[in-house]
Amino acid sequence: MRAAVYYSNKDIRLEEVPKPKIGPEESLVKVMACGICGSDVMEWYRIRKAPRVLGHEMTGEIVETGEKIQNFRTGDRVFVSHHVPCNTCRYCLGGHHTACETLHNTNFDPGGFSEYVRVPGINMDRGTFLLPDGVSFEEGTFIEPLGCVLRGQRRAHVQPGHTLLVIGSGISGLLHIQLARVLKAARVIATDINENRLKAARRFGADAVIHAEENVPSRLREVNENRLADRVIVSTGAPSALTQALQSVDSAGTILYFAPTEPGTDFCIPFNHFWSNQITLTTSYAASPRDIAEAIELIRTRRVNAKDMITHRLSLAEVGLGFKLVAEAKESIKIIIKPWANKNIK
Repeated sequence: MRAAVYYSNKDIRLEEVPKPKIGPEESLVKVMACGICGSDVMEWYRIRKAPRVLGHEMTGEIVETGEKIQNFRTGDRVFVSHHVPCNTCRYCLGGHHTACETLHNTNFDPGGFSEYVRVPGINMDRGTFLLPDGVSFEEGTFIEPLGCVLRGQRRAHVQPGHTLLVIGSGISGLLHIQLARVLKAARVIATDINENRLKAARRFGADAVIHAEENVPSRLREVNENRLADRVIVSTGAPSALTQALQSVDSAGTILYFAPTEPGTDFCIPFNHFWSNQITLTTSYAASPRDIAEAIELIRTRRVNAKDMITHRLSLAEVGLGFKLVAEAKESIKIIIKPWANKNIK
C-alpha cells in the first residue's frame, strides 16, 4: 500500500509499505480522510522518531475485522482515536485519563497518512467510534482536535458569563472560539499575527480581534469594558504569547496553556501578583473517550461548524505540500489528506 513517510518537514516521501495484517481482536481500516495537526509540523517533536508515518486525525471504513470483534463489522464508517487510556490506573480513576501511561503509548499502525491502518484491540475497545449519519469523513477529522479543546475548556472551567481571550487563531484557537460560543461565554476576543486568521476568528464567532503585535492587555481593556479576561487560552507556543497571557488575565482568572513550546523555553511568573490576585495556571493534553464522544455529538448537531474550516483537500502524494502550508500558517486553516484522491481538490 502507499503511505507518506515523514523524514523531516521538508522531506516527506510517498512510498510503498507493507499492508498491515490484523489479529483476532483487531481491524483493518481504509483511511478516507486524515487532518494535518499543528503538532505534526513541530519538527523538534517529530524528527526524533523519523522515518515514520504520521497522521492521527483519522476517519475511515472498516474493511476487515478479526474473529473476536463483535461490536463492529465490515463497512462501518468510523473515527479511530490513536491514544486510549487503560481506565484502571490512578490517573484514569481520578478523571485524568490523558495523564495515563497507556494513553501516551498507544497508537494505530501506521499513521493516518496511509491507505490502511491496523487498529489494535485496545483501540477497538475504547477508541473506535461509529460516525453518525450525516457526519462526513472530512468532518470526522475534527473529532480529535475538538475533543482536546473540550477537555481544555473543562480544565479551565470556562463558564457562561466569562470573557475569554484566545491567543492564537489557528485551528485550535478557532475551535476554542466556536466552543466558547456553544458554552455561551459572554464575550470572546481573539488574537493572532496573521490578518487572515483574525478574519477567520471573526467569522467563527469572536466578538473582537486584536493583532498580537499590539499592546494586547491595553487593547483588551478597550474592547472589554476596561477589564482583563476571566479566562485566557494560549493556543500557540510562541514565547511572547506566554507573557501576553500573564498580562491579560483578570483577578481570580485562569490561564490555560493549550499548546507546547520548543524544548528549553522558560518564562518568569510575577509570583506575588499571582498569589495576591488568586490567578490559576493550568495545562491540557490530548482527549479522553468522554471528550471524543462529546465532540462527535457537537459535530453531529452542527453546534460546531467543522466543514467550513476546511481550506485544502490534498492527495496522499501532496502531504509534503500540506506540511508546508500548515507550517507557513498563511492562508490555510484546516488541511485534509484524502489517501484515495489522485489530485489536489480545492
